[in-house]
Amino acid sequence: MKAAVLTTLGQAPVYGDHPDPADSAPQALVRVAAAPLVPLDLLCATGTSYFGRPPVPYVPGDQGVGVVERSSTLPEGTRVFFVTAAGRVPRDGSMAEWALVPEEDLVPLAPDVPDGLAAAVGLSGVAAWMSLTWRAQLEPGERVLVLGGGGAVGQAAAGAARVLGASRVVAVCRDEAAAQRARRAGAEEVVLLTEDVDALTAALTEALGGTVDVVVDPVFGPAATAASRVMAPCGRLVNLGGMAGDTSEFSSAVLRGRTAAVLGYTNAGITPEQRREALTAVTTHAAAGRLTVASEQLPLSDVAEAWRRQATGSAGVRFVLVP
Repeated sequence: MKAAVLTTLGQAPVYGDHPDPADSAPQALVRVAAAPLVPLDLLCATGTSYFGRPPVPYVPGDQGVGVVERSSTLPEGTRVFFVTAAGRVPRDGSMAEWALVPEEDLVPLAPDVPDGLAAAVGLSGVAAWMSLTWRAQLEPGERVLVLGGGGAVGQAAAGAARVLGASRVVAVCRDEAAAQRARRAGAEEVVLLTEDVDALTAALTEALGGTVDVVVDPVFGPAATAASRVMAPCGRLVNLGGMAGDTSEFSSAVLRGRTAAVLGYTNAGITPEQRREALTAVTTHAAAGRLTVASEQLPLSDVAEAWRRQATGSAGVRFVLVP
């Protein structure tokens, strides 16, 4: 079969021939229709992640969308979203014509959810949805602040917050292009990021019209510091990433005085059933136009170019590779 094959850690995969998946009864065989390129794919391929060094050669692709060709739990022809965990475990991933997938990691898709849209939203949508519902326990009428609003998680969080009844959604973005994506995704107001925490705090207060109940934070760093300063009494900040750095500064007096909470989230910490329910929710809302993630589809043969653009962060969209 044709696949994107990574032979050297730290370098981009190369499009070429790769052995067909072996017959493995405990796993389903899926014909891949769309494979999103996500930051986790690049991180695992460096060999420096906390998952360890994946054995090479292997096919990257942590997640994907396709059609079941063989399964012990689903009928042949079922359209599914799936997770391979390639790079995290010694297994080939979705960037190929076919993929072997653990049965519990198959999620059937509704007929009206396009392949590319489901792939683009994917686990970024799950992270956004679960951060708001499971971790933050968002209530209708509360205000939401989304850091990194132009990224995939940020865009999904803006749309999900609106769906869940937030009274106001404000996003923080690094530049105007990211701000446009955040607005299209559902943010009513956008604040451009600055490293000046005091200035950012003042801008957030103005944009929010006061304080915020829930912060979705895939960024950390100075933005999280500023966000913590504008939390309302019993406010919740959910951190699910560190794109701006692994540390952030919080005031004990602020957290205690407002009975605020700083919470962590990772998709690795939820059950397959939680993931299935969240994925179904976000893809349903995406198909109805209530939630979106900017994306660009490319042929799988262009994987090296997509990998380069993802690594440089020049595009700001989710690349979806199509075999």
